[in-house]
Amino acid sequence: QVRLVESGGGLVQAGGSLRLSCAASGTAFRFNAMGWYRQVPGKQREVVATISSGSSTNYTDSVKGRFTISRDGAENTVYLQMNRLKPEDTAVYYCNARFTVATYWGQGTQVTVSS
Repeated sequence: QVRLVESGGGLVQAGGSLRLSCAASGTAFRFNAMGWYRQVPGKQREVVATISSGSSTNYTDSVKGRFTISRDGAENTVYLQMNRLKPEDTAVYYCNARFTVATYWGQGTQVTVSS
């Protein structure tokens, strides 16, 4: 059974940094793409950043220049380096991974940015 486990969330002051990690277990294949999404109460989950198996990256406009996604393909691990955090970045961050038509989610990690 594929399992994604996030870590690295927490409380930080505005302008600070956090690094999220997501490690996969229970799989012998390499994901086609991995990414990070976030959700705040009452709103839909939104994509933050994605990275393909070829390391092509995409970011939502609000995090461009501040967040960096990377992955260790051999280990099916994905990271999100978040710099210059803003209070509006506060959310539960979810790891996402795709292989062919299957999609997998982590349990989420809380990121809180205080002003």
